[in-house]
Amino acid sequence: MNKLLIYIFSAFLLASCTDSLVEKPKSLASENFYNTAAEVEAAVNAIYGPMRLSDGLSINYPSQLEGLADYGNSRGSQTPVSLYQGLDNTNINRVGVIWDNFYQSIRNANLVIANAPNGTNISDADKVKYIAEAKYLRSLIYFALVRNWSGVPIRTEANMTIADLKRSSVAEVYELILADALEAEKGLPDVPAAIGRPSKWAAKTLLSEIYMYKEDWKSSSAKAKEVIDSGKFSLVAVSQSEDFQKIYGPEVVNTPEEIFYFKYNRQQGFGLVGYAHRKTSVYNYYGPGGVYAQYTDSVSNSVIKKWDIKDLRKTHILYNVDIGLGPNSCLYRKFRDPSATNGGGNDYPWYRYADLLLFHAENDARANAGPTAAALESLNKVHRRAYGYPTETVSPVDFKLADFTLTTFIEKVVQERGYETMYEGKRWLDLKRLGIAKQRILEVKNIVVAEKHMLWPIPNSELLYNKALTATDQNPGY
Repeated sequence: MNKLLIYIFSAFLLASCTDSLVEKPKSLASENFYNTAAEVEAAVNAIYGPMRLSDGLSINYPSQLEGLADYGNSRGSQTPVSLYQGLDNTNINRVGVIWDNFYQSIRNANLVIANAPNGTNISDADKVKYIAEAKYLRSLIYFALVRNWSGVPIRTEANMTIADLKRSSVAEVYELILADALEAEKGLPDVPAAIGRPSKWAAKTLLSEIYMYKEDWKSSSAKAKEVIDSGKFSLVAVSQSEDFQKIYGPEVVNTPEEIFYFKYNRQQGFGLVGYAHRKTSVYNYYGPGGVYAQYTDSVSNSVIKKWDIKDLRKTHILYNVDIGLGPNSCLYRKFRDPSATNGGGNDYPWYRYADLLLFHAENDARANAGPTAAALESLNKVHRRAYGYPTETVSPVDFKLADFTLTTFIEKVVQERGYETMYEGKRWLDLKRLGIAKQRILEVKNIVVAEKHMLWPIPNSELLYNKALTATDQNPGY
């Protein structure tokens, strides 16, 4: 009930954004709109709308990424995603919608960044806070864009009226991503202004991942350590597999593990669309029913086969059901909501404390040219919880420092992160970052990944609209 009330309020705010703030700022003079804290906050709310829509983050974005993971496959109209030979027109259109939604959110962020400083009836502290939130979200979105499309046109408050913009380099995009995240870190509050808004700790977590992609291991480890040392976050305790519903369940409002989530509820247009855990003849993990876009196999897929059945995450996430693909096929039920009507009440975990701990484990080891006691402890915390042990004390399942080299330790962290973040749309990006995506898909699925499948195509909505781009700007193979 508490979650419902909070989300009804959130839905009201976001509905206001959808109905008014996405369109009206186009026609409202900035001097008549961005003058009060309430007006600027409403404009910030409008940033969230496009990126969390049902055809964006709520289904298309994680679904496209999950079809690429080594531990599973897509089916139905998303089958080409898991064939690794390039996207067909249906899936090209899907990633095109993601692109459009992301840039709409960027545009709304730019409006806040450009106009909030000129507000006449808003405190300087509020200006700083809201601009920092807009920059956090803009950084987050460009970070998603550059990892999936490579270099992209950079649209900021400085050039947002210019339609024709060249494709910037990857380095230039990362320069903006990092600058925005650093500004967010300075301006965001210590405690989120409301559930679902970022804090400075969310900015530090984003910075840790950005530095990791830039291979600045020392900076990445340091930012992660700041979050750990803050004492503000902890892993939710579990003793049986169903206890993971305390993290992912549709009635959960927030947890000590939440660093930055996209918030959803069952109200029309504000629910997380279940992109695989759907109703079958035997199981009902998603109220509206429908199709199951992703699946795996407990025998033929080596990642799943090697996964210890005593790991409580395995029995929480996977359930065996023959959907016409064989008796060993499994579907995912991590985000389940049998009572959903139009969309699930489950939230989407962009950053959990478990993510942060695994960032720290990998990057502290890399920064020190070998696994450290601190890195091992971060890894062990996640691993202990997976087996139902208290996270802060030594357990029978702890890994031992003497058993690892740097290489084998990183491999173990990557394996653990694959299990921990399964079905969160993070695995493929990890494999690409590590340079092992093609190798892993060949090993697990016996498929040679086409080079064109490594990036998503720039959509026609951009190529036809942006006259600074030519056919040569398209990603290879499209």
